[in-house]
Amino acid sequence: MSDPLSQVIELLRPRAVFSKGISGAGRWAVRYSAFGQPSFCVVLEGRCRLAVDGEDAIALEEGDFVLLPATPAFSMSGFEPATPRQIDPKAAPAPTEDIRHGQADGPPDVRLLGGYFVFDSPDASLLLSLLPGMVHIRGVQRLATLVRLVGEEASGQCAGRDLVLARLIEVLLIEALRATRGQYAPPGLLQGLADSRVAEALRLMHGDPERSWTVAELARDAGMSRSAFFDRFMRTVGLRPMEYLLAWRMAVAKSLLSAGDVALDEVARRVGYGSASTFSTAFSRHVGQPPGRYARRAPATPSPPL
Repeated sequence: MSDPLSQVIELLRPRAVFSKGISGAGRWAVRYSAFGQPSFCVVLEGRCRLAVDGEDAIALEEGDFVLLPATPAFSMSGFEPATPRQIDPKAAPAPTEDIRHGQADGPPDVRLLGGYFVFDSPDASLLLSLLPGMVHIRGVQRLATLVRLVGEEASGQCAGRDLVLARLIEVLLIEALRATRGQYAPPGLLQGLADSRVAEALRLMHGDPERSWTVAELARDAGMSRSAFFDRFMRTVGLRPMEYLLAWRMAVAKSLLSAGDVALDEVARRVGYGSASTFSTAFSRHVGQPPGRYARRAPATPSPPL
């Protein structure tokens, strides 16, 4: 059976990990401008405050894990009032040593391991729209272990480093997202997968994107009336069923075209179109350029096993 969450993570194609130790003591506060790429941290000891734009401020404690799939602007601080130091992660050079905020000497009040990576997917913005803006998880030791492994691998130069990091980040993302309780996630993939009826429809669409699905068929397989299914899908996923199916088909098509080794008529067939011309029309309308031009301009990537 297909696993929509794993397929989305696979199409995002995470890579290029940066990871460093971070600590703070006394009065300190930093304000990061929006970065746009995914970032993460785990609290190794102590406590601090995190305020992400668009989210409620939270107190981070030992063992907490935070994932920001698209990293908007945010502030991090101790619990004593302090004027934030402004940091632009796009302009500031990546630090070569661990980062210390506040008092330079003495034991830290908080110690974290943080980092970021990038998504190579040409459809990253679409796929990220299906995920929560912030994932905050408390007390899951597996995540802390994974982050430590990422940090160790990122700081070394062992053979196979890039491949190991890519796989670790994929596992880290899946662990973080499946540890998030779907009913508390915003409309999107996680909330849809938390609903057994909607999850069945999502698995069907992901498992067989070349089939000519209709809302009535998906509703029947989900054991619901057409109208009830349509409303429930919209409420949990945030998209109409056929809108989601089209978005998923185009994400798969972009990945296949980027690979450069799949004929256009085969791409069309694998995403549910009866002919290359029909697919080309739909792709051009959705993407803004014909598939042939997109394939020539896209960086070469491996074909997805979909």
